[in-house]
Amino acid sequence: MRYKLTFLAGLALGYVIGARAGRERYEQLKKSVREISQNPAVRNAAESAAHNSREVAGKAFHAVSEKVGDRVPDSVAERVRSLRERSASGEDDWGTSNT
Repeated sequence: MRYKLTFLAGLALGYVIGARAGRERYEQLKKSVREISQNPAVRNAAESAAHNSREVAGKAFHAVSEKVGDRVPDSVAERVRSLRERSASGEDDWGTSNT
Protein backbone atom coordinates (compact mmCIF):
# COMPACT_ATOMS: atom_id res chain seq x y z
CA MET A 1 0.00 0.00 0.00
CA ARG A 2 2.86 2.34 0.85
CA TYR A 3 4.37 1.88 -2.62
CA LYS A 4 1.05 2.60 -4.30
CA LEU A 5 0.72 5.86 -2.39
CA THR A 6 4.31 6.82 -3.22
CA PHE A 7 3.69 6.06 -6.89
CA LEU A 8 0.47 8.09 -6.94
CA ALA A 9 2.17 11.01 -5.18
CA GLY A 10 4.99 10.94 -7.74
CA LEU A 11 2.49 10.74 -10.57
CA ALA A 12 0.57 13.74 -9.24
CA LEU A 13 3.77 15.73 -8.71
CA GLY A 14 4.95 14.95 -12.24
CA TYR A 15 1.60 16.02 -13.65
CA VAL A 16 1.66 19.34 -11.79
CA ILE A 17 5.25 20.11 -12.79
CA GLY A 18 4.53 19.14 -16.39
CA ALA A 19 1.40 21.26 -16.52
CA ARG A 20 3.29 24.29 -15.23
CA ALA A 21 6.09 23.84 -17.78
CA GLY A 22 3.60 24.05 -20.63
CA ARG A 23 3.54 22.96 -24.23
CA GLU A 24 6.56 25.01 -25.27
CA ARG A 25 8.84 23.25 -22.80
CA TYR A 26 7.40 19.90 -23.85
CA GLU A 27 8.23 20.59 -27.49
CA GLN A 28 11.71 21.73 -26.51
CA LEU A 29 12.35 18.51 -24.56
CA LYS A 30 10.94 16.42 -27.41
CA LYS A 31 13.30 18.10 -29.89
CA SER A 32 16.29 17.52 -27.58
CA VAL A 33 15.45 13.84 -27.16
CA ARG A 34 15.08 13.42 -30.93
CA GLU A 35 18.47 15.06 -31.55
CA ILE A 36 20.16 12.91 -28.93
CA SER A 37 18.59 9.70 -30.23
CA GLN A 38 19.74 10.47 -33.79
CA ASN A 39 23.32 11.14 -32.71
CA PRO A 40 25.58 8.46 -34.27
CA ALA A 41 27.59 8.03 -31.06
CA VAL A 42 24.42 7.38 -29.06
CA ARG A 43 23.10 4.95 -31.67
CA ASN A 44 26.40 3.05 -31.71
CA ALA A 45 26.43 2.87 -27.92
CA ALA A 46 22.84 1.58 -27.88
CA GLU A 47 23.60 -1.05 -30.52
CA SER A 48 26.73 -2.11 -28.65
CA ALA A 49 24.79 -2.40 -25.38
CA ALA A 50 22.09 -4.46 -27.09
CA HIS A 51 24.68 -6.76 -28.63
CA ASN A 52 26.50 -7.22 -25.31
CA SER A 53 23.26 -7.90 -23.47
CA ARG A 54 22.32 -10.59 -26.00
CA GLU A 55 25.72 -12.25 -25.48
CA VAL A 56 25.37 -12.15 -21.69
CA ALA A 57 21.82 -13.47 -21.87
CA GLY A 58 22.99 -16.34 -24.08
CA LYS A 59 25.75 -17.25 -21.63
CA ALA A 60 23.32 -17.08 -18.72
CA PHE A 61 20.85 -19.26 -20.61
CA HIS A 62 23.45 -21.94 -21.24
CA ALA A 63 24.65 -21.85 -17.62
CA VAL A 64 21.10 -22.22 -16.30
CA SER A 65 20.09 -24.88 -18.82
CA GLU A 66 23.12 -26.99 -17.85
CA LYS A 67 22.15 -26.85 -14.18
CA VAL A 68 18.42 -27.36 -14.70
CA GLY A 69 18.78 -30.15 -17.24
CA ASP A 70 15.77 -32.43 -17.64
CA ARG A 71 13.82 -30.96 -14.74
CA VAL A 72 12.09 -28.48 -17.05
CA PRO A 73 8.49 -29.31 -18.06
CA ASP A 74 8.07 -30.37 -21.69
CA SER A 75 5.92 -27.35 -22.55
CA VAL A 76 8.65 -24.96 -21.38
CA ALA A 77 11.34 -26.93 -23.17
CA GLU A 78 9.37 -26.79 -26.44
CA ARG A 79 8.91 -23.03 -26.11
CA VAL A 80 12.62 -22.52 -25.47
CA ARG A 81 13.49 -24.65 -28.51
CA SER A 82 11.17 -22.62 -30.73
CA LEU A 83 12.64 -19.35 -29.43
CA ARG A 84 16.16 -20.66 -29.96
CA GLU A 85 15.33 -21.64 -33.56
CA ARG A 86 13.80 -18.23 -34.19
CA SER A 87 16.86 -16.44 -32.79
CA ALA A 88 19.14 -18.62 -34.92
CA SER A 89 17.35 -17.36 -38.02
CA GLY A 90 18.32 -13.80 -37.04
CA GLU A 91 14.78 -12.40 -37.07
CA ASP A 92 12.45 -11.33 -34.30
CA ASP A 93 8.63 -11.42 -34.12
CA TRP A 94 8.33 -8.58 -36.63
CA GLY A 95 10.69 -10.05 -39.20
CA THR A 96 13.48 -7.60 -38.49
CA SER A 97 17.10 -8.42 -37.81
CA ASN A 98 18.39 -8.54 -34.24
CA THR A 99 21.78 -7.21 -35.23
